[in-house]
Amino acid sequence: MSLSIRPFESRDQDAVRGLILTGLGEHFGWIDETCNPDLDDIAAHYTELGHIFVVAEIDGEPVGAAALKTENARTGRIVRMSVKQTHRGQGIGRALVTHLLDVARQCGFVQVYVSTEPDWYDAIRLYTRYGFKARGRDDEDIFFVLHFPESPSSST
Repeated sequence: MSLSIRPFESRDQDAVRGLILTGLGEHFGWIDETCNPDLDDIAAHYTELGHIFVVAEIDGEPVGAAALKTENARTGRIVRMSVKQTHRGQGIGRALVTHLLDVARQCGFVQVYVSTEPDWYDAIRLYTRYGFKARGRDDEDIFFVLHFPESPSSST
Protein backbone atom coordinates (compact mmCIF):
# COMPACT_ATOMS: atom_id res chain seq x y z
CA MET A 1 0.00 0.00 0.00
CA SER A 2 1.50 3.29 -1.12
CA LEU A 3 -0.51 6.14 0.38
CA SER A 4 -0.06 9.65 -0.94
CA ILE A 5 -1.84 12.84 0.00
CA ARG A 6 -2.09 15.43 -2.70
CA PRO A 7 -4.09 18.54 -3.55
CA PHE A 8 -7.57 18.08 -4.96
CA GLU A 9 -7.74 18.28 -8.76
CA SER A 10 -10.82 18.78 -10.94
CA ARG A 11 -10.53 15.17 -12.17
CA ASP A 12 -11.24 14.08 -8.54
CA GLN A 13 -14.66 15.77 -8.40
CA ASP A 14 -16.94 12.78 -8.97
CA ALA A 15 -14.89 10.26 -6.98
CA VAL A 16 -14.42 12.55 -3.97
CA ARG A 17 -18.04 13.71 -3.95
CA GLY A 18 -19.14 10.07 -4.03
CA LEU A 19 -16.66 9.06 -1.32
CA ILE A 20 -17.86 11.78 1.09
CA LEU A 21 -21.57 11.27 0.41
CA THR A 22 -21.21 7.50 0.78
CA GLY A 23 -19.49 7.98 4.15
CA LEU A 24 -22.28 10.26 5.33
CA GLY A 25 -24.88 7.78 4.12
CA GLU A 26 -23.17 4.94 5.96
CA HIS A 27 -23.23 6.91 9.18
CA PHE A 28 -26.73 8.32 8.97
CA GLY A 29 -28.39 5.44 7.11
CA TRP A 30 -29.47 7.83 4.33
CA ILE A 31 -28.28 11.03 2.73
CA ASP A 32 -30.03 14.06 1.29
CA GLU A 33 -27.56 15.17 -1.35
CA THR A 34 -29.20 18.60 -1.54
CA CYS A 35 -27.90 19.30 1.99
CA ASN A 36 -24.34 19.19 0.64
CA PRO A 37 -24.20 21.71 -2.23
CA ASP A 38 -20.50 22.41 -1.63
CA LEU A 39 -19.74 18.90 -2.90
CA ASP A 40 -21.30 19.64 -6.29
CA ASP A 41 -18.30 21.85 -7.13
CA ILE A 42 -15.46 21.27 -4.69
CA ALA A 43 -13.06 23.56 -6.56
CA ALA A 44 -15.48 26.51 -6.45
CA HIS A 45 -16.32 26.04 -2.76
CA TYR A 46 -12.82 25.26 -1.50
CA THR A 47 -9.69 25.56 -3.63
CA GLU A 48 -10.73 28.61 -5.65
CA LEU A 49 -11.47 30.39 -2.36
CA GLY A 50 -7.99 29.65 -1.04
CA HIS A 51 -8.91 26.73 1.21
CA ILE A 52 -6.90 23.50 1.20
CA PHE A 53 -8.65 20.37 -0.03
CA VAL A 54 -6.62 17.17 -0.18
CA VAL A 55 -7.14 13.66 -1.49
CA ALA A 56 -5.63 10.52 0.03
CA GLU A 57 -4.80 8.14 -2.75
CA ILE A 58 -3.59 4.54 -2.97
CA ASP A 59 -2.37 3.34 -6.36
CA GLY A 60 -4.28 6.12 -8.11
CA GLU A 61 -7.57 5.47 -6.27
CA PRO A 62 -9.01 8.20 -4.01
CA VAL A 63 -9.60 6.55 -0.62
CA GLY A 64 -9.94 9.64 1.58
CA ALA A 65 -10.42 13.36 1.52
CA ALA A 66 -10.42 16.34 3.85
CA ALA A 67 -10.32 20.11 3.76
CA LEU A 68 -8.76 22.87 5.84
CA LYS A 69 -10.81 26.04 5.62
CA THR A 70 -9.35 29.38 6.62
CA GLU A 71 -11.59 31.04 9.19
CA ASN A 72 -9.26 34.02 9.65
CA ALA A 73 -5.50 34.70 9.61
CA ARG A 74 -4.97 32.67 12.80
CA THR A 75 -7.67 30.01 12.64
CA GLY A 76 -8.47 27.03 10.44
CA ARG A 77 -11.26 24.48 10.42
CA ILE A 78 -11.04 20.85 9.28
CA VAL A 79 -14.13 19.84 7.30
CA ARG A 80 -15.26 17.13 4.91
CA MET A 81 -13.02 14.49 6.49
CA SER A 82 -13.86 11.08 5.03
CA VAL A 83 -12.16 7.73 4.44
CA LYS A 84 -13.58 5.03 2.20
CA GLN A 85 -15.12 2.25 4.32
CA THR A 86 -12.90 -0.47 2.81
CA HIS A 87 -9.80 1.50 3.84
CA ARG A 88 -10.70 2.55 7.38
CA GLY A 89 -8.42 1.45 10.20
CA GLN A 90 -5.33 1.71 7.99
CA GLY A 91 -4.06 5.08 9.21
CA ILE A 92 -5.50 7.14 6.36
CA GLY A 93 -7.54 9.38 8.67
CA ARG A 94 -4.46 9.97 10.81
CA ALA A 95 -2.41 10.78 7.71
CA LEU A 96 -5.02 13.30 6.56
CA VAL A 97 -5.20 15.01 9.96
CA THR A 98 -1.40 15.08 10.29
CA HIS A 99 -1.11 16.61 6.82
CA LEU A 100 -3.74 19.28 7.48
CA LEU A 101 -2.27 20.19 10.87
CA ASP A 102 1.15 20.58 9.25
CA VAL A 103 -0.41 22.86 6.63
CA ALA A 104 -2.19 24.81 9.39
CA ARG A 105 1.12 25.42 11.17
CA GLN A 106 2.76 26.50 7.89
CA CYS A 107 -0.11 28.94 7.36
CA GLY A 108 0.59 30.46 10.77
CA PHE A 109 -2.65 29.32 12.35
CA VAL A 110 -2.62 29.18 16.14
CA GLN A 111 -5.78 27.11 16.41
CA VAL A 112 -7.77 24.62 14.37
CA TYR A 113 -11.39 23.70 14.92
CA VAL A 114 -13.29 20.57 13.97
CA SER A 115 -16.77 19.33 14.75
CA THR A 116 -18.48 15.97 14.55
CA GLU A 117 -21.60 14.16 15.68
CA PRO A 118 -21.58 12.98 19.32
CA ASP A 119 -22.04 9.36 18.20
CA TRP A 120 -19.27 9.40 15.59
CA TYR A 121 -16.92 7.70 18.03
CA ASP A 122 -14.09 6.93 15.61
CA ALA A 123 -13.87 10.59 14.60
CA ILE A 124 -13.91 11.76 18.21
CA ARG A 125 -11.17 9.28 19.09
CA LEU A 126 -9.09 10.41 16.11
CA TYR A 127 -9.30 14.11 16.97
CA THR A 128 -8.70 13.68 20.69
CA ARG A 129 -5.56 11.64 19.93
CA TYR A 130 -4.18 14.79 18.32
CA GLY A 131 -4.95 16.87 21.38
CA PHE A 132 -8.21 18.44 20.23
CA LYS A 133 -10.30 19.44 23.25
CA ALA A 134 -14.10 19.56 23.35
CA ARG A 135 -15.22 23.20 23.54
CA GLY A 136 -18.97 22.87 23.38
CA ARG A 137 -21.87 21.24 21.67
CA ASP A 138 -25.27 21.95 20.23
CA ASP A 139 -28.20 19.70 19.33
CA GLU A 140 -26.20 18.09 16.50
CA ASP A 141 -22.44 18.41 17.00
CA ILE A 142 -19.54 18.45 19.40
CA PHE A 143 -17.04 21.22 18.72
CA PHE A 144 -13.31 20.69 19.25
CA VAL A 145 -10.30 23.00 19.17
CA LEU A 146 -6.57 22.42 19.04
CA HIS A 147 -4.25 25.27 20.02
CA PHE A 148 -0.71 25.42 18.70
CA PRO A 149 1.94 27.04 20.86
CA GLU A 150 2.93 30.37 19.39
CA SER A 151 6.57 30.81 18.51
CA PRO A 152 8.34 33.70 20.30
CA SER A 153 8.82 35.54 17.02
CA SER A 154 5.08 35.46 16.22
CA SER A 155 4.13 37.37 19.36
CA THR A 156 6.21 40.45 18.61
